[in-house]
Formats: sequence, structure tokens, C-alpha cells
Amino acid sequence: MLYRASTESPRIMRPRARFCNNRPMIELILGGARSGKSALAERRAAESGLAVTYLATAQAGDEEMARRIAHHQSRRAPHWSLIEEPLHLAATLVEQAAPDRCLLVDCLTLWLTNLLYTGSAAHQAEAGEEVACPLLAFETSALLDCLPNLPGRVILVSNEVGLGIVPLGAATRLFVDDAGRLNQSIARIAQRVTFVAAGLPLELKGGHQ
Repeated sequence: MLYRASTESPRIMRPRARFCNNRPMIELILGGARSGKSALAERRAAESGLAVTYLATAQAGDEEMARRIAHHQSRRAPHWSLIEEPLHLAATLVEQAAPDRCLLVDCLTLWLTNLLYTGSAAHQAEAGEEVACPLLAFETSALLDCLPNLPGRVILVSNEVGLGIVPLGAATRLFVDDAGRLNQSIARIAQRVTFVAAGLPLELKGGHQ
């Protein structure tokens, strides 16, 4: 299972979603690298008619990542709000969600990578140990807990990373497994799920919205 630790970090309080009578709209957009998934997510956010807040999970750790971030920034509408949140995604979603707002999260796979390497999960996997990381367990479970209760619209972008060969490194295998399980869990919650390949969207769930 994805969530390997039952104890929560004593320094982190579980976020509580504000109660709202409005039915939330959770959307998951999946695809491979350069599939067009982010462009589709941005287009749907723009077409929502709501105020858009872009939640970026990437960190510019090197020049290549900085260029990738700059490319994404150049496509965004200048009036969109931007929040950079590499780790505590659930708490930020709870804080920012509103009936008149669309939150665009790009992307879940970078967020998961940040959790694996900021916490102990990647090190444990490479050492051949049982993976029991409180940060990973808390943040992923908190995300799944809060999503069904968020007001407004939330669009989540995630990579489909399980279509290639099985990677050699233990930490990379952990990432592929956990990314697949996380995508499955969010797809069960989402009202709409779209898979993108070569810029073409394939509706997997709820395409009539």
C-alpha cells in the first residue's frame, strides 16, 4: 500500500477542509512527458470562468529545471495567482480552495518526488529497508482526505510513469509504484479523469463535464 507509516509527525497538524455545501469538482489529467497534459490543464482552468490559482510543486534545483519552470511560467495567464508548494500540498489546498476559485496543481509526480527525497523513503528503499516515512505517509493521506471536501474546482496534473520498463534503482521503483497507486486513489475521488497522449485527450471518466 502507498501509505506505509501510521504515525504522524508531531510537528505537522492534519489540515481540515472547510465545510461547503457546493459539490466539488476534482479533475485529474494524466500523461507522459511532453504529452500536452499541462497545456490541457491550463486551458481547462482558463475556460472554467473562475479565478485561477496555480500551485507549482517544482523546485529549481539546477539550470535544466529552472528552464522547464520558466517555460511553464511563460504559458500562464499573467493574472493568475501563483503559489509554490513543494511539500505540504493538502494544507495549501484547504487554505486556498473557494467556491469561486479554480486551483491548478502541476504536478503530483514532482510533489511525490519531493516527499520521497525530503523524507526518509528514498534512502530507506536504496538501503533495502522497509519504507516507513512519516512525511510521505502523512502528506499523501492528507491529500486524499481533503480532496472530496474542497469547494470550487481543483485540477491535478500527474505523470503516467508505469508504461515503460521496470527501473533498476530501488528508489526509482518505489517512486513508480507509489505514483501509480497515488494516481489510482485520486482517480477514484475525481469526477473527471483525462489521459493525454501526443496532445490528444482521452476521457477515462466523466468526460461530459
